[in-house]
Amino acid sequence: METPAILLENVHLTLGKGASRVHILKGVGLEISRGEAVGLVGPSGSGKSTLLMVAAGLERADSGLVQVAGQDLAALNEDGLARFRGRHVGIVFQSFHLVPNMTALENVAVPLELAGERDAFERAAAELDAVGLGGRLTHYPGELSGGEQQRVAMARALVTDPSILIADEPTGNLDESTGTHVIDLMFAAQRERSMTLLLVTHDLGLAGRCDRIVRIRDGEIGGTGADTRRTVSA
Repeated sequence: METPAILLENVHLTLGKGASRVHILKGVGLEISRGEAVGLVGPSGSGKSTLLMVAAGLERADSGLVQVAGQDLAALNEDGLARFRGRHVGIVFQSFHLVPNMTALENVAVPLELAGERDAFERAAAELDAVGLGGRLTHYPGELSGGEQQRVAMARALVTDPSILIADEPTGNLDESTGTHVIDLMFAAQRERSMTLLLVTHDLGLAGRCDRIVRIRDGEIGGTGADTRRTVSA
């Protein structure tokens, strides 16, 4: 039996201290197959972004199993988690998180440089060209539109050729037309590279492009459903 790309079992997470402590995730269970695209939806404050952070190894669960690409994340220290993400997980956030004093090329090359790859800039240039920014390599984030910045962020997430792509409201800061273009690129990359995609969104239409929709409410998984409407544009 094939190991799931992402497996969460009875995951609990509480944040804050004292009277401000909040039980965010309440016994969450979720299994995502390799190569599957899953849209995670739910109201604000439901825990969907926190679940994503746990799956990405950016937040540690209080209890329960968090297994990603066959690795139990609880067994890794912080340095080990960082190395694991660098090899297996690409992340795209709503806020682009680009380094403002680095060019587009330098931003995309960062994860490869951290991994000691000698061809970091060549691979970064190729990834930027793949998202239509081959002519913007030397531009700084402040010289790029929001859509271009998100495409740089996507290129940075993809440049290490991860097996899992995690995206948190990737079109939240973009207008509809620009957001559609970014999402088309994301689904095309997911299909072409056979990546697993976990997409957090409030947009049911966007979630419907995934293979499956998972709903979360008040920190608990509240239902799943197959959705055959997924289409991919190059």
